[in-house]
Formats: sequence, structure tokens, C-alpha cells
Amino acid sequence: MIVFLRSLFLLIVLASVPTSSFAEEAGPAITGLASRVFQYLDVVEGDAAERLLQGVLSDESASIDTVSQLIRTSRIYQNQPVGNLPHEQIMIRGQTYPLSLFIPSTYQSSQSYSLVVCLHGFGFTGEEYLERWRGRLSEDYLLACPTYPSGAWFTRRAEDLVLATIRELRTRYHIDPDRIFLTGMSNGGIGAWLIGMHHAPVFAGIAPMASGLDNVLMPFLANLRQTPIYMIHGMKDQVMPVDLSRSIARELDGLGYAYVYREHEREHPVAGGHYFPKEELPDLVDWFNGHRREPLPTRLTVIRDGSHFQPFNWVRLDSTDPIAAFSDDLVDKRDERIKRRVYAKLDASIRDGNRIEVHTQHVRRYSLFLNQSLIDPAKPLTVVTNGQVSFEGTVTPSLETLLRQARLRQDPQRLFPIHLSISVPTADP
Repeated sequence: MIVFLRSLFLLIVLASVPTSSFAEEAGPAITGLASRVFQYLDVVEGDAAERLLQGVLSDESASIDTVSQLIRTSRIYQNQPVGNLPHEQIMIRGQTYPLSLFIPSTYQSSQSYSLVVCLHGFGFTGEEYLERWRGRLSEDYLLACPTYPSGAWFTRRAEDLVLATIRELRTRYHIDPDRIFLTGMSNGGIGAWLIGMHHAPVFAGIAPMASGLDNVLMPFLANLRQTPIYMIHGMKDQVMPVDLSRSIARELDGLGYAYVYREHEREHPVAGGHYFPKEELPDLVDWFNGHRREPLPTRLTVIRDGSHFQPFNWVRLDSTDPIAAFSDDLVDKRDERIKRRVYAKLDASIRDGNRIEVHTQHVRRYSLFLNQSLIDPAKPLTVVTNGQVSFEGTVTPSLETLLRQARLRQDPQRLFPIHLSISVPTADP
């Protein structure tokens, strides 16, 4: 049994990990730098991370370009178990949860693979879903099926479990960050919606089945502007009425977002219409095969409650007016602001001419995280917020910013050496 825990032991192991061809070809100095960079990115303990960070910053061979190249190309993946691994574990906040994995027997650490995270329904386990799903995907996919009690994927701890599962697997196996999918059935489908909406930039697509959302959660669908959606629901579903998915489809139509919606008439001898027919599988797998995440889109929409202020791709909400805040229950309706759907909203677009236009509601301060793929750092940048110029001038890339954001995000496709904090202009009285 392998317990997915990173600890100080990882720091010791990484010190002896070889680096990839980029570092090796660049010489011993870059090889040593690569080792220190990945130690910093992976170590858990905060004080150790700060010491490692200072070591990288003081290295004469460290530059933004060199470190960016190392992070993108130079992680080495050690040999790991393959095949059916139904009894793994992962720890969240001091509690251990079962995790079932399937790693193709043909897995080679030198190539990248897609990942499907599948969330089970009430009364099931990840191990049972692993049995159902492992034969459905090609050898290009890794499959992760965590188990959460009662399938309560609409809780904060369950959200943390899914995100930690992805993060841990990405440190162990060579997973393509642009090919991570989230799917789930029934309660698992609700989890796919909630976690997919709050953390949309992580996923190449979400595929909720036989599930739905309460009206207070509908505004968060706007976060899926850049995230492909594939819904499946049975017309004769007596557990989750089909109108739950139809209502979501109507909401997506109103947003103008593209999606796939499959509605079937089949019934299972035990589950009735509340199940995932095997006949629907080939089209879903084809959909997985046909999608990749866009790592740096030029337009983002983010809706936030007061408990989800983590970065959303290249933007982050830092301060807001009083807004709704979910408790550990992500479908909580006790807060009066939740009932009235008082959320913060930010819509940002990068325009030609080094210009970023931002529109906000209930936002007092936000951050932009930028790189040379989004803007030209050599030219003046203009940021317009709600029709007023809120920043105009040059920006300075920073290696420290790059490293801190890389450690936080753990995403080699999103490296940001520029951090710009913007206060939202207040209207004249």
C-alpha cells in the first residue's frame, strides 16, 4: 500500500534525482539549479521552502528564462507502480481517504498521459468505480477514483481531496496538465459541477452525469467560459429529475457557452433511469480524446463567493464588498447573501496594444498575473477597470514572483513572473 504523503523524505529523495536533457546539456551549474528548483516546488514544509527559495534566487545561473524552461521541461518522473491499484491512500487535513488508481501497463515516464478523475455516487466507492471505468479508456489515460463518505462531494473537504489527488498524481506520474478531466455520477456529478466550476482552469473538460445544481449555484457556471462541458442524463431518472440538467443547459444557453448534452431513454433493472448506459461511453471517450485545455486564454470570467479566493488562471480576486461565503458545505443555503446570490464577478480581456480591460461587480481589489505570452513586458501596459484607467506604465518581471506562483499553482503551463495588484476605482460621489 502506497500512502500519498509528501514529507521531508521527499526533499532528501529529490536531492539525488537526475534532471532531464535540457539541464544536462546546459552543464553542471544548470543541473544543480534544476535540482534546487524542484526541491523548492515540491517540499511541503514552509520554512524549508523559504530556505530553498533563497538558494535559487542567489544562484548566479538562475534567470526567469532558464527557470521557466526547467520547470516546463526538466521534471524527472521516477518509476512508479502500474496496473490496477485499488488500495492507495491520500491524506487530507490529518484524515486518510481511499484512492483507487489505474495506470496503463504500457506507462512510460518519458511521455505524458491524460488523467480522468471519476467521482462515485452515494452508496458506492472509488474502487467500485475503478472496476467500471478502467476498461473504458485507452492506454493514453490514467484513471483516479477517490472515495469520500456517502459521496458527499459537495463539501470543502471533498473538494480538497479531489485537488490533492490531482496534485499528488502529477508529482508521481507524467500527466499532461492540459489533459485533465473531471467526471462523476449522481452525487459525483454534483461534485464535478461544483469543483469544476470553482477550479475551472485546472480542467480540460468536465462531464457530470445524472446530476444537477440548485438555483443559488447557477451563477458559478459563468466560470466555465473556457472549459468544455459534456452532460449525460436519463429522461426517466427518478432520483435526479432530468429537468436539473435541462435547467443547466438553459443557463449555459443564456451565457452563450458551448456544451454537449446527451439525454437517454434507457432504464437499468435496478437503478431505473438513474445510471450511465454503456452505449453512451464511446461518444464520451471520443470527446475526451478531442479536447485539450487552453492554458492561457485571453478572456476570463470568474464568479467567486467569499471562500474561493484562490487564483483563477491569470486573475485573482483579493478584496470584495460583503458577499456570500459558503461554509464547509458548498451547497449551503443558510447565508442570506447566498439566497440572494450576492457573489463577486470579474470579467477580463487582453486586447491588442498591451491593453487589459476589466469589468467587476462587488470587487475592491484584484491581481493580474502575467507573462510574455499574454503581454509584451517591454512595452507600457494599460489596465482599464470599469471604464477607468487603473494602471498605466511598465511592469517588471520577477524571478521570485515566478517561483512563488509556480509553487502555488503546480502548473508548468502557467508560469507568471509579473504580479500586478489593482485597486478598483470608486465612482465619483
